[in-house]
Amino acid sequence: MKRSFILSVACLAVGLFCSSAGKAQNVSWAEPMKQQLEQMADSLCKNLTPWKVPDKVYKVERYGAKADGKTMNTKAIQKAIDICSERGGGVVFFSKGDYVTGTIELKSGVMLEVAAGARILGSTDIKDYPEKVEEFKSVMSEIYRFKQSLIYAEKAERIGIRGKGEIYFRGEKKHFSSPQTIGPIKDRPVGIRMIQCSNVVLQDIFLHNSASWMQNYVACRDLIFDGVHVENQANFNNDGLDPDGCTNLIIRNCFINSEDDAMCLKGCSGLPSQNILIENSTFVSTCNAFKIGTDTQGDFRNIVLRNLTLGGVPDSLTTISGPQASSGLTFATVDGGDVSRILVQNVTINQARSPIFMRVGYRGRVIPGSAKPAPGSIHHILIENVKGERNFVQGSFISGMPDGYVHDIYIRNYHLKMSGGGTGDMIIQNVPDRKSIYPDSHQFSVDGLPSYGFFFRHAYSLLLENVSVTPVMKDLRPEIYNGSDAFDIRYNDKVIKEGKAADMPSE
Repeated sequence: MKRSFILSVACLAVGLFCSSAGKAQNVSWAEPMKQQLEQMADSLCKNLTPWKVPDKVYKVERYGAKADGKTMNTKAIQKAIDICSERGGGVVFFSKGDYVTGTIELKSGVMLEVAAGARILGSTDIKDYPEKVEEFKSVMSEIYRFKQSLIYAEKAERIGIRGKGEIYFRGEKKHFSSPQTIGPIKDRPVGIRMIQCSNVVLQDIFLHNSASWMQNYVACRDLIFDGVHVENQANFNNDGLDPDGCTNLIIRNCFINSEDDAMCLKGCSGLPSQNILIENSTFVSTCNAFKIGTDTQGDFRNIVLRNLTLGGVPDSLTTISGPQASSGLTFATVDGGDVSRILVQNVTINQARSPIFMRVGYRGRVIPGSAKPAPGSIHHILIENVKGERNFVQGSFISGMPDGYVHDIYIRNYHLKMSGGGTGDMIIQNVPDRKSIYPDSHQFSVDGLPSYGFFFRHAYSLLLENVSVTPVMKDLRPEIYNGSDAFDIRYNDKVIKEGKAADMPSE
């Protein structure tokens, strides 16, 4: 009897989709937008180039630094930076050995260069990280209140870090042991913080084990990250790269392995994140491999992602929280910002619980005393040519809310393998709406949504074409499920023509 009931519910879930071909969804916006975004990416590649570094070299040893792995070199390194900047800029050079330091502040015209065989070592004493409070007020400064970091810059231009060497922040829990948080981080310094800077270049450098976020760039312009390698599996809140409200940004040939979000665009600044190219890179994580959010006080637009490998941490790499990623691609807005005009091409997603996670919610977090904005939306996103395997049981999730829909999404040529093993009980469960909570896939039926492919709710004008999700083990769930208020959606040859919340199964 129970098995018959389960099969009936499964048929109902699929039956909400018309089997007839129906009228095709209108995606006339897709090709013009694709062409415009490809032109934007070409323009970035042509016009956004590394600033020309003066050929003056300032060896930190000349200012008293010792590469013995013991001497505290903060004052000597800062003196080299200050003099380099005052004299018109150049290279502050670390030649060989281990240079221990506390907080240093980059100044205009200075390129830190860490040669092969050299390491900058972060102090393991929190007292060596004096507070640097930025002038620019935002959710970051007023709520997160990040004040400590190893490398800091504010309102500087033409700055950067390069070289075949390593910056080892020594952020392991044995040195910095405060608890995990989604708010202020106490006594665990960020690796690199830059506020309102321009012409920023990071090239080839190896960034290793921060005590919290590895990198945070707020309200910056004209940034290039090329060949940067990040291993950040040492502590809680170990994000890899977090640009926030930045304009004109290229990230290419990079590798990030992180305990928390690997590549994350944020909106704490309230400024738009726009004109962004991310290509030819690998981002793996035990949280989200690529994410827009969580803070989304600003808009996100004109973004190209191409030739990426995303997902969980392979067995060959270090992880402190297991091999599964929460998601491969996350597009989320809960603080009023719009997420739109995004092109995703040629992506591999492996070992993700929720390969694609799209969520409109309404937390409405703002600077204290500010008025809350209207809910945002997610729309006009083209995702094409996606493959992957070893994805886990949860399934992809596309959900808005009644006053903030996900709409105008086009996914094509998408073929993933997943573990399977879903049960009938997963089909008949209630999937919570939770519009005001932290938007992450683990908040929504992490052990298995009612479908193994895609779950839709509060969404319309979606076209998924030449799409397949293949379970390795038998899965009793349908491939797709209408969780309510999802309509004008085509999934290959199945169509949801209409369907307001009242017409769908109650949750």
